[in-house]
Amino acid sequence: MIDLHCHLLPGIDDGASDLRTSLAMARAAVADGIRVVACTPHIYPGLYENTADGIRAAVGKLAEQLRRRRIPLQLVVGADVHLAPDLLARLRDGQVPTLHGSRYLLLEPPHHVAPPRFESSVFALAASGYVPVITHPERLTWIESHYSTLQRLAERGVWMQLTAGALTGRFGKRPRYWGERLLDEGCAHLIATDAHDEDQRGPRLAEGRDAAARRVGDAEAERLVLVRPQAILKNLDPARVAAPRSPEAPRGGTWQRVQELFEWH
Repeated sequence: MIDLHCHLLPGIDDGASDLRTSLAMARAAVADGIRVVACTPHIYPGLYENTADGIRAAVGKLAEQLRRRRIPLQLVVGADVHLAPDLLARLRDGQVPTLHGSRYLLLEPPHHVAPPRFESSVFALAASGYVPVITHPERLTWIESHYSTLQRLAERGVWMQLTAGALTGRFGKRPRYWGERLLDEGCAHLIATDAHDEDQRGPRLAEGRDAAARRVGDAEAERLVLVRPQAILKNLDPARVAAPRSPEAPRGGTWQRVQELFEWH
């Protein structure tokens, strides 16, 4: 599996507090069946002023620590990006990283308040050639009153990423309901851990995959945690990637089969 949303880097945001925690999270991820993790610290103006250069440097240092300890986990660069007036300019000049240098970026809306002009802001990013991936929409407190907005975004090419723990009830009944509804209605493209520590919010992706499989089948569950994440890392055109629950998408197979399919290692 591939986890494209994880706060694994030590001391850079509200995720892993130190190297010991990062290493424990990495070991837990491997034990869970995760082989690639996107390190996606917050970029939140005024709170977490991370930059692409700083994130790349931190990923390199952590990757070296994993190699020394023979922890078989591959790290790639990303960020959990918050909306800001200058976001598009910062993406274009390289200050804000996309996922593994691709056209896809994680975009985190405010948790408790629907931002003004949210839909138009997201479409502006898409019109500029990026594929916004909205993080954990099922956990937004304003999803009830704006669910139709999320549906329109998904229908027009914006991707949605669910949190694995939300599908198993770790965040309560309400996020589970909305996560399942997004799955059932074909609006969910990815599942990731959004892990922040080794315990309460640890890197547990398999449980989310299994919960999804019970609703949408094994093949679609594999697309949520492996095939579509792999396509992002290859920077494939989203038009070439199977839409949620599409019968044309690759079915079944192993990690080696998907590596061969996309010629990526």
